[in-house]
Amino acid sequence: MTDLSAAPIDEAMPTAQIPIVDYLELGERPHLRARECTACGARYFDRRNGCARCFGTEFHPVDVLDQGIVTAFTIVAVAAPGVKVPFVPAVVDCDGTKVRANIINVEPTPDNIHVGMRVRLATHVLGRDEAGAEAVGFGFEPVGA
Repeated sequence: MTDLSAAPIDEAMPTAQIPIVDYLELGERPHLRARECTACGARYFDRRNGCARCFGTEFHPVDVLDQGIVTAFTIVAVAAPGVKVPFVPAVVDCDGTKVRANIINVEPTPDNIHVGMRVRLATHVLGRDEAGAEAVGFGFEPVGA
């Protein structure tokens, strides 16, 4: 058996990418996928046995629009040890689907971020394992960034 962990990473080879959450779809057009209640249309990103709105029990996957509007945010200046600050958690309305994610790729100041700001989904590499596979996360960046 060959020990692949000791093998050098070939930068010419495509790197495997693994989404940090199961509702992030990678590929040519990264996007989020929610689970939609077939009875009332409520959308969820976590696994559900029942709908919190109507108590329905059937769901189907739906793609979420990759652009939206910031409806709430805060700038975090103090966090647990090892967490880089400042960062900006936000709620983004993607055509009726509420997404909680960080605002990224912009200086985290009140001059640069505001309620009503148009944003789009952006992915970023969080880290790499010994074999070179990348863990990929997501956030939202200002449109035009």
